[in-house]
Amino acid sequence: MTGAALEACDVVVVGLGPAGASAARAAARAGARVIGLDKRVRPGEPVQCAEFVPLSLGSEVEALGRFAVQPIAAMETYTEGDGPRRDALPGWIIDRARFDAGLVEAAREAGAECRFSAPVARVDASGVTLSDGSRIEARVIVGADGPRSAVGRAIGSVNRVVSHTRQITVPLLEPHDATDIFLSATMPGGYGWLFPKGSVANLGLGVDAPARGFLRVLLEGLQATLVREGRIGWDVLAITGGLIPAGGLLAPSGRLGGREVILAGDACGLTNPITGAGIASAVISGRMAGEAAAARIAGERAALEDYAEEIEDLFAPALTRAVARREAIVAACARHRATPADLQRAWIAYDDYWTAPLEAAPHSGVAA
Repeated sequence: MTGAALEACDVVVVGLGPAGASAARAAARAGARVIGLDKRVRPGEPVQCAEFVPLSLGSEVEALGRFAVQPIAAMETYTEGDGPRRDALPGWIIDRARFDAGLVEAAREAGAECRFSAPVARVDASGVTLSDGSRIEARVIVGADGPRSAVGRAIGSVNRVVSHTRQITVPLLEPHDATDIFLSATMPGGYGWLFPKGSVANLGLGVDAPARGFLRVLLEGLQATLVREGRIGWDVLAITGGLIPAGGLLAPSGRLGGREVILAGDACGLTNPITGAGIASAVISGRMAGEAAAARIAGERAALEDYAEEIEDLFAPALTRAVARREAIVAACARHRATPADLQRAWIAYDDYWTAPLEAAPHSGVAA
């Protein structure tokens, strides 16, 4: 498609990651004419996550195990200044590129037209304008275009608080069946991780935005520690990084002139600000967004309001707690007084995360 071409459809989905592909599939299955757009050349590449998914995601993704590289039995948490603990947390380490490609293929099989190498230049009341000047007009626009969503920005739903991450792939020198979490006062608003993936592992680290300049040295230090322990090698086989929404739920719907807009996944702020987990919420919210878009096309006037209420009911309680815990640990780290107890109160494996009173704290993070 070149020049100033104009197309029309019922639903245009911007972004074809887990949220967008799930939305495209759901809307197409319900009978809507769907066009999906993604700036990337291929689905899921480059990979920008640690690639763990819970077993429960199998209720949303058919034959989830076909994307698995290895099973995970537990989560092991290592707190600076305290001993480790192990908690059952069954799941899979997946091949994220194959996973995303599978979701896109499912959307295509449902009847959605999915286009890659299709960057969006503008989203406004006239529709979605691509970088080549062509435009798509749709009654409903679904924004699934990540933490810096152009669709969300168009309706004023913007992720203003983010964490920054850096991840490398390294040789894994001994088999491991757990996702390892490293808590430290040197990692404000985040943590380190080692996620085994067969003969290699994803080793990464996330921090609050003001500390992003220390990511590289912190990750090198974590790698050196694990090399000394004989768990991993020095070779860096791949490197990636990205942003994680950390400010909680955004307004999930809005209007642009006569067009209606729905947000899903990172564009809606659904990634957990503490754990960084976002694949499951992306798939679930994407499916819900696609269903809501198709319902609106079919004449259900309250479809978008119902979607917003369902998103609030399903995700807001966990996100509210996570935002409060993150703000508290960022503040404690800024005061240079973060203790092991502070760190553990801000992590899901410990009882205090769930039972201690939530304390409001000024947030130091900025989107950058």
